[in-house]
Amino acid sequence: MSDGITTPPKAGAGVFDLLRQFRKDEAAADRYAAACLEKAKAIEPQLKAFEVLPTDTRRRPGPLSGIPVAIKDIIATSDMPTTNGSPIYRDHIPANDAWVVERLRQLGATIFGKTVTTEFAWRHPGPTVNPWNAEHTPGGSSSGSAAVVAAGLVPLALGSQTLGSVIRPAAFNGIVGFKPSYGAIPRIGVHPLSSSLDHVGFFARRVDDVALALSLLAATSDRDPHGRPVPAFQVDPERGVEPLARPRLGIVRFDKWSRVEAEQQKTFEGTIEKLRASGAVVEELVLAELDRVNWQAIVTILESEGAHLFAELVARYPDRTSDHLKSLVTNGKAISAPDYLAAKASQEQRRVALGHEMKGFDALLTLPAFGEAPRGLHYTGGAGYCAPWTFVGAPAVTLPAGLGKSGLPLGIQIVGDYRNDLRLLRAAKWVEIALSFDPGIPRIAA
Repeated sequence: MSDGITTPPKAGAGVFDLLRQFRKDEAAADRYAAACLEKAKAIEPQLKAFEVLPTDTRRRPGPLSGIPVAIKDIIATSDMPTTNGSPIYRDHIPANDAWVVERLRQLGATIFGKTVTTEFAWRHPGPTVNPWNAEHTPGGSSSGSAAVVAAGLVPLALGSQTLGSVIRPAAFNGIVGFKPSYGAIPRIGVHPLSSSLDHVGFFARRVDDVALALSLLAATSDRDPHGRPVPAFQVDPERGVEPLARPRLGIVRFDKWSRVEAEQQKTFEGTIEKLRASGAVVEELVLAELDRVNWQAIVTILESEGAHLFAELVARYPDRTSDHLKSLVTNGKAISAPDYLAAKASQEQRRVALGHEMKGFDALLTLPAFGEAPRGLHYTGGAGYCAPWTFVGAPAVTLPAGLGKSGLPLGIQIVGDYRNDLRLLRAAKWVEIALSFDPGIPRIAA
C-alpha cells in the first residue's frame, strides 16, 4: 500500500526499477502509464514511432501490472489496427490478439500502442527517426519499438528479427536488445517473413528486464509448428538474474572486420580490455565456416520463403507494395528447390556445429553493427554481424557500450549457444555490470 509518498519514476526507469517502486507505491503505478501516454503524445510529432497510441492505460492485475509494453505493428492486436507497415492493411483490425499479446494481457501489462515497422518487417522503412539524431535511421525493421524505449516512453517493447531487426536497432538507439533462441516464443499472430528465421524479441534498458520478459513469455504452442522449448527459469524479483562469476568469452570478429567503422572497432577493443580487467577470460575464436556460408544461405532461405509468402500479394497490389518487396519476390522465385534445401541443411549443420565450437566458452563477444546508425532514413543499416546468429537460431543480446564520432550510440553483441538462453543472460548481466555504461535518454525526449 502507498505510504503517501508518490515520487514519480525516473525517466528511463527499467521494468525492474518500476516493479520495485510499484510494490511500495501503488499510486505511482496507477499514474505511470498515463504519464507515459502524455509524454508519447508530446514527442510523437518528432519521433514518428507509433502507428497507434493506446486509448486505455488502466492498470490490470498481474506480475507486469503497471508496465506499458509497446507492440511492433506486425504483431496482431484485436483492439487496435495492425498495419504490417503496409497501406494494404491500413485499417485492418485482427479478430484475435497474437499469442504473445494475449499472454502480456494475462500478465497485467498495459498494451501501449503499435510501433512503426518497415513494410512486412522487410526493407522499406517508415517515418521513424533516431531519437539521438533525427537525421539518422533508428534501424529496422523494429524501428519504432527501439526508438520508443530509447526515448524513455516505455520500459519494454516487442520486436521481431529475421536478419538483424532487434539487435541492430537496439545498438543504434543505445538500449538493450534481446533475440531469444529460435522458437522460444510462439509466433501465432505475428505476420511472417520467413518461417525458418523469424524470432520474437525484446527492447528494454537492462538485461534483467529482457530476462524477466523471456521467463514469463517463453512457451510452445500446438499452433506454432516451429516452436522449440527453452528450459524454464525464474527471475528473482529483487535481484534479477544472477550474473556468471568470471565468464569465459570468445571474441568473434569475422572477415568483415575490416569494414567496421574505426570508432566501433575502438569501442569493441576497449570493451575487451574492461572485461579482462574485471576478471573475464577473453580469447579470440575463429568461426570460419559459419562466416563463409551464413550470408548466402540465410538470404536463400529468406528470399525463397518470402517469395512464397508475398508473390500473390505483390501481383494483386502492385501499386501498394514497395520495390523492396517486389525484389524479394523476384529473387526468391529464381531460387531452385535444391538450393533452398541445401541452405536449410546448412542451417541445421551450423546450428549443431556452433554448440561444439563454443565448448569451453560461456558466450561469444562480437559486434551488433558496423558502426553508428547511418545518416538518412532510407537505409536501416547492414545486418552482416547479426545474420550468423539468426541463421543458427542462437540467442543474442546487445548492450550499449559507447558513443561514436557523431554522438550516436555504439553497442556490443553477446551470443549464446542455441536454447541456452539463461546462461547467455547471466553472462550478459556480468558484462553489463563490468561496463557500467548507460547513454541515458536522448535530447529529443527531454
